[in-house]
Parts: sequence; C-alpha cells; structure tokens
Amino acid sequence: MRHPTAIRTGLSLLLVLGGATAGLVPAAAATPSPTSEAPASAGLLTAMRHDLGLTASQATARLAAEKKATSVETEARRAAGSSYAGSWFSPADNSLTVAVSSDREAAAVRATGATVRLVKHSARQLDAVKERIDKLSAPAGVSSWQVEPKTNRVVVNVVASQKNDNAVRAFVDKALKAGPVTVQETAEAPRTTAAGTVGGDPFFTGNVRCSIGFSVHGGFVTAGHCGQAGASVSGWDGSYVGNFQGSTFPGNDFAWVNVGSGWWTTPVVLGWGTISDQLVRGSNEAPVGASICRSGSTTHWHCGTVQGKNITVNYAQGAVFSMTQTDVCVEGGDSGGSYISGDQAQGVTSGGSGNCTTGGQSFYQPVNPILSHYGLTLETA
Repeated sequence: MRHPTAIRTGLSLLLVLGGATAGLVPAAAATPSPTSEAPASAGLLTAMRHDLGLTASQATARLAAEKKATSVETEARRAAGSSYAGSWFSPADNSLTVAVSSDREAAAVRATGATVRLVKHSARQLDAVKERIDKLSAPAGVSSWQVEPKTNRVVVNVVASQKNDNAVRAFVDKALKAGPVTVQETAEAPRTTAAGTVGGDPFFTGNVRCSIGFSVHGGFVTAGHCGQAGASVSGWDGSYVGNFQGSTFPGNDFAWVNVGSGWWTTPVVLGWGTISDQLVRGSNEAPVGASICRSGSTTHWHCGTVQGKNITVNYAQGAVFSMTQTDVCVEGGDSGGSYISGDQAQGVTSGGSGNCTTGGQSFYQPVNPILSHYGLTLETA
C-alpha cells in the first residue's frame, strides 16, 4: 500500500480513481480556482524560476508576453498569406518575430505588432523540401530533420559518432539535393520514453509504464508507442481503466484510451507536489521560444522552452512526423505525459535524448492533431 503522499498524488491524477477507494476524494487544494485571473499559479511561477532561471516578476511578464504573442502570431500569419515563413518568440525582449518571403506583406504583418524578418524561402517552400526528405528511408544515425524558421532552411541532424557511416552519408547527400538544407550534429539519437513497471502514478499496458496526457470527453490521450488499439490499460493501483481505442506509431505518436470502471476525467495536469495541480483551459499553440512545462510519471515536473516545430524524428522503430522539440528533459516512463504552456495544453511526450540529471531535449506530439484525428474534445475548466 502507498504512503499517504503517494495516495494523494495518485488521486489527483488526470484520471481520478473512485469506486475501489470509496471515501477518498481529491484534495481541494489540488484544483486551482477556475475564476482566478492570475497568469499562473504560484507553483508554476516557482517552477519557471527554477528551470528557466527567472525572477518571479520575469516569469509573470514572460507568461503575459507569450499569451499576447500567441494571439499576434495568428493575426500575423493571416496577414503574411503565402509569404509566411515561420515565427518565433524571443524571451530576451518578449517579442514575436515573423519571417516573410515578400516585402509586399511586411507592413501588414508589422501592423499586428510582430517584428518582421525578410527571408528567401516561404514556409510552404521549406515544408515541400522537408516532405521530400520525409519520403527517404533514414538510417539510425540520422536523428531528426525539421524546418528552421530562424535560418530559413531545413536542418538535418545526424548523430556525431555515426556521421561517416555510409548510409548516413548517402541520406545526407539525397537530403542536400532536396533544397536549402543544413546538416548539424547531435550527441545521441532520440528514443521513446516508455519503461517497465515501477512505482509512481502511471498507467500500465502489460509490463509497459507510460504517463497520461490530457483528459478528453470519455478518456485521455497519450503516446501511440505506449500500446496498440484494443490493449487493456490499468491505473497506478492495478485496477482496470479502459482500453486503447486508437493508436498510431510510427508516422504519428498518438493514441487515446477510454475511461470507465470507476475512473473519470478532469481538466488537470498533475504538479507532483512541485507546484499545484494545473487546470487546462484550452489548447492554443504556443510559439517557438515560449516557455513550456511537462508532467510525467518518472521525472514529474520540469520546464523549458519550445525550440522548433514540424520536426521529423527518426526513432529506431521508424520516423514520426510533425513533432515539436523542447529543451525539457524526459526519461523512461514519461511517455505520453502532458506538455502545457500557461493553462494551454500543448502535446504529449513522445521521446528525447539525455536525462533529467545532465539535461537533454525532448519531442512531443502536438495535442490538437490528436483531437482532430480521433474527433475528441479536450476537457477544459
């Protein structure tokens, strides 16, 4: 049987167990007030201060600026039209930069409040280059590739120790012929973050432990590599929760699980005692450069920055497309867990490299495509 703290944590998970634990309910303090006008809880600000090296006032100002940038980005993209070439948030001055490939739209984009950078290639052109590379068969020594708005090129990342491998060199040669491509080296290949059965607040599929992502009407979303459609899912206490209703991996890395048998859904991301549990109020996509935090059953709560979008990650099991990259650490068992920016759901953990002792990077599957693919509705406060 768990110690009291672990029981309290388990009960405030995205899916709260009832029935088998009659009389136990989530602690009231675990659910922030939905009417609060604060930009974030005191606990979230503390986590940002710790992981991002910010003061309390800097963290508050950054969240406010990121919220504004998210709104401006939508307007600026519309104003840029076909010349849109990507955007990114700069925490140094809390500004949003929008790249455009034609100066005809620059004034309209600037009028939205964004800083404008004139570049050669539009996002549509760079996406076409990336799609050509997506069709190639990638060896294990190629870790990922993505459109990089700041450099206005497609970046192919290769594992440094395997850069001279014949298959890697052949892939790079073909990628360079696809269009404006830059090759960079990375220390190690990404890996998925599922793990064997250990303690914590996970869900289990056989002997695989993963983490719940976000509650949706009727269940929750998570990573596809955590289980195949039809697989049975149990909770932290071993009780039956539901089954995988849909699962895709590789190609995508998303899935959803139905909830029943005394479990129910709540619009909450677990803070693991590091911060108060966080309410989810929507799923507006944060821009590159924005702060982001992650909750997982192994390493609990960590924060960092969105580094890139629409990235193809080449796992040993195959490539996964349209991922988002962060500098937030992940470890085994964090798979499927929640990425959240402020009170907006962002995605579910897919994998990464490094660890939470020495640091690393991670990739998440954006949540909105998951909802759209399965016709799901996010639980919100």
